[in-house]
Amino acid sequence: MTKQVKLVLEDGTEIQGKSFGAFTSAAGEVVFSTAMTGYPENLTDPSFKGQILVLTYPMVGNYGVPGEELYEYVSKVFESDKIHISGLVINYYSEEHSHWNSAKSLGDWLAEYNIPGIYDVDTRLLTKKLREKGAMLGKIVAADDIEMHDPNQDNLVDAVSIPEVQRYGTGKHKIVLVDCGTKSNIIRCLLKRDVELIRVPWDYDFNTIDYDGLFLSNGPGDPKTCEPTIGHLKTAYGTEKPIFGICLGNQLMGLAAGGDTFKLKYGHRSHNQPVLLSGTKQCYITSQNHGFALDTKGLPEEWEMLFENLNDGTCEGIKHKSKPFFSVQFHPEAAGGPEDTEFLFDQFLDLVEKHKAEQGS
Repeated sequence: MTKQVKLVLEDGTEIQGKSFGAFTSAAGEVVFSTAMTGYPENLTDPSFKGQILVLTYPMVGNYGVPGEELYEYVSKVFESDKIHISGLVINYYSEEHSHWNSAKSLGDWLAEYNIPGIYDVDTRLLTKKLREKGAMLGKIVAADDIEMHDPNQDNLVDAVSIPEVQRYGTGKHKIVLVDCGTKSNIIRCLLKRDVELIRVPWDYDFNTIDYDGLFLSNGPGDPKTCEPTIGHLKTAYGTEKPIFGICLGNQLMGLAAGGDTFKLKYGHRSHNQPVLLSGTKQCYITSQNHGFALDTKGLPEEWEMLFENLNDGTCEGIKHKSKPFFSVQFHPEAAGGPEDTEFLFDQFLDLVEKHKAEQGS
């Protein structure tokens, strides 16, 4: 028998629905994503840590959840080793699932990680409310009521980063990956480009490592909680070694350069965000998942905007005018979403190759 649950928002709104996944209560920040597919990737994306995710696509669960496979010791199909969302809100839950690599239902998968889901909700109407009022705190209430909780007050990056250094591959370029909540496809994209990858915790002093290139990952929450990372990055700016940042990595690079960040009203969470390459008419469709953005007004003159969001004009990337440092706010590794900008990994490694050649190594 289907059990009733409700979604409660901080403005007092109560929405009745039906339970799937774990029958338990959970609190977090209620956000929405307009992606049509890719829920296995979204739910395992560490950038969603602490959030109750609303999916606007009307039918969810119809292709089930794939079985686990490994590629170079990381997941081949998921973006981390567990579900990171606090709860899931959808319109229609498809109990019947069919796909060539489906191993279980979405509901069973959520239950494995004790994550509540609620369906039979008018997610389009809910999304309109979130667009008008902005992302709100909320809770899914099952048998027992709980207090609201703002995950942005927590150090979410510390919660999702690895506890100790991990190494992958034996390629020709030594790349340090600062794990602020990295997606597995970032690791896959780097490893298939013949690198030796050293994955370090978010607060690790990577300047103690002799690396060829530095990579800053995506991650959840407010970038200003990552003070150790910002400090280490300022030191790295004193070198000429190439640096590439993605998503939270873009914000951290901006903060380390002297810029500022701010919280977006409802964030960018979709697979169809258009970005314009500065100084050109070249537009790319990108996958995004972030609630904060970089304010470029305070950046020093030696930095400039690399990409601009064509929906709201926000910064989608920056680059240094003379040093091989650049970053993007979107996800060139996608998973899920369009792969139009994966070439940026090649550009980063081209910079690494060029720098090593100049150093005679």
